Amino acid sequence: MSDKPGLIRRFFRLLGKLAYGIRMLINLLFLLVVAALVVSVFQKDVQPLPEHAALHIAPGGELVEQKTYTDPLTQLMQQSGPADAETLVRDVIEAIDRGATDPRINSLVLELNYLAGGGLTKLEDIGKALQRFRDSGKPIVAVGDNFTQEQYYLASYADEIHLNPMGAVLITGYGSYHNYFKEALEKLRVNVHVFRVGTYKDAIEPLTRNDMSTASREHNSAWLNALWAVYTDRVETQRNLPADAIDDYVNNLGDKLAEHGGNAAELAMATGLVDQLSTRPQMAARLRELAGVNDEGGYQNIDMKRYLSHVRRTDALEPSLEKDKIGLIVAKGMILDGEQPAGTIGGDSLAELLRQARKNDEFKALVLRIDSPGGSAFASEVIRQELAATRKAGLPVVASMGTVAASGGYWIATGADEVWASPTTMTGSIGVFGVIPTFEDSLGALGVHSDGIGTTELADFYRLDRPMSPQAKQVVQSGVNHIYDYFLSLVAEARESTPEAVHEIAQGRVWTGEKARELGLVDELGNLQQATEAAARLAGLAQYEVEEISKPLNFREQLLQQLANGQAASWLAGLPQSWTPAGWLAGLYEGMGRPLEPLSRLNDPQGIYLQCFECGTVR
Repeated sequence: MSDKPGLIRRFFRLLGKLAYGIRMLINLLFLLVVAALVVSVFQKDVQPLPEHAALHIAPGGELVEQKTYTDPLTQLMQQSGPADAETLVRDVIEAIDRGATDPRINSLVLELNYLAGGGLTKLEDIGKALQRFRDSGKPIVAVGDNFTQEQYYLASYADEIHLNPMGAVLITGYGSYHNYFKEALEKLRVNVHVFRVGTYKDAIEPLTRNDMSTASREHNSAWLNALWAVYTDRVETQRNLPADAIDDYVNNLGDKLAEHGGNAAELAMATGLVDQLSTRPQMAARLRELAGVNDEGGYQNIDMKRYLSHVRRTDALEPSLEKDKIGLIVAKGMILDGEQPAGTIGGDSLAELLRQARKNDEFKALVLRIDSPGGSAFASEVIRQELAATRKAGLPVVASMGTVAASGGYWIATGADEVWASPTTMTGSIGVFGVIPTFEDSLGALGVHSDGIGTTELADFYRLDRPMSPQAKQVVQSGVNHIYDYFLSLVAEARESTPEAVHEIAQGRVWTGEKARELGLVDELGNLQQATEAAARLAGLAQYEVEEISKPLNFREQLLQQLANGQAASWLAGLPQSWTPAGWLAGLYEGMGRPLEPLSRLNDPQGIYLQCFECGTVR
């Protein structure tokens, strides 16, 4: 019998060799590209900026305090475009403020087509930076095909607003609307067991009602109207519009559109919301007139990312005096137990950052920037305890509230020496709830039943296919009551009050930062910069620099991040798509997998949560 392989075996061997050869070729190409990028990253020279140019600010996606973690390889392979999913607020403010004093920057262009939102507090912080830019004597021009409500807020700070003749200014007001599932759960025969403290803790209402309760409607109306009053006042002031002009525009939009034959752009012009109706070619001509003409025939400009990369790289090459440091830790997103990636607050991961700050003698004070609606009660307490240990170690801590610092977000703020909030911050929501669904009736309708025996009355405590016993319900409710009482005691101690007095303003109610200041829940009103100055004051620092404290990256992540964020990003953008890693490694990368989102957003060990339900739903 011959040992010679058969035809089929030889065919598959050939396929295997071809696959191996292709894989080796891809690896070689990848190494060549990485080598070229590394050279570009570590070049010592900084390419000069134009002597005169407009600063181009085009934020994409959501405005955030901290970007959601993305593997650096993903960043490298999928280079950001005009519609980024997230834009860091601090980057926008830094670019605007540097541009205001940079003689090379002669104007600022706001292109807002890709901005999805981010909350009034973040818009206010950027708006103040835009005002500082205008105060420097340099003009701001806003251009857009359409302007949504949040886009228009920033546009209102411009000297000129240009709207496409086919566009519209889409202002609708603030609202908080939710889906309610009580009837659906009844039809599915799901039994939802709710445990809460606080008349206004409406996070559980969608599971227990078919509509909004009177108490929820009452307190939601208060903060919604407060935010809307700030929005309309700012816009009317910036645009020199009469008082109540925005309310008149929104509430009578149908009639006003009819008067203009349905032409929304003409209506925006007639009501003073915009200065000029301009086609895209007309906008381009105006920008060339404003900033000059570049080599490609467009207007002379430098985009925000390139500008920041240049000025930061220049700063790094210049010798600087050693200064004391103030650490900045960002706590953004839902609070979950354990280790969590950036963009979500992990009890263990944030606690580790606090320990890291305490161990570093260079840090003389710490600012905790909170932008969170809350989450796990256990994780919130883990973080608060680390803040207390940080203060005990002699490191002053200031909590700075962003768009929202409510429920669990407020819980962790009680661990700081001082608490600062913006006037439009959503905070408070001091209340506790627990939710446990059981499916015994749902399964029973399908003919599935649970039976057995246990040594105690709580032996089936964790079985969701069985009804909760009265004692089990008592156990959970007692835990919720205990956490609420503990929450009140923490707030009372931090605010030099009493649990009884805190209870009167707690019970799950949400307050704006301005109202929270009146009620004594926060110390001062101010933005992140002002909170940082307060931290410097507590530490007795006259000169200092701010350094963000984040989870250290390994060598591979550092290299890929440098490639993604440095000059390599511009180099990659100039290559044909088929030459880039995104073009020829996409299939390979998909096989490598991506970091998974947490399988459950609710992972408190005891099932008890400090969550502001309405805080993330304002539109």
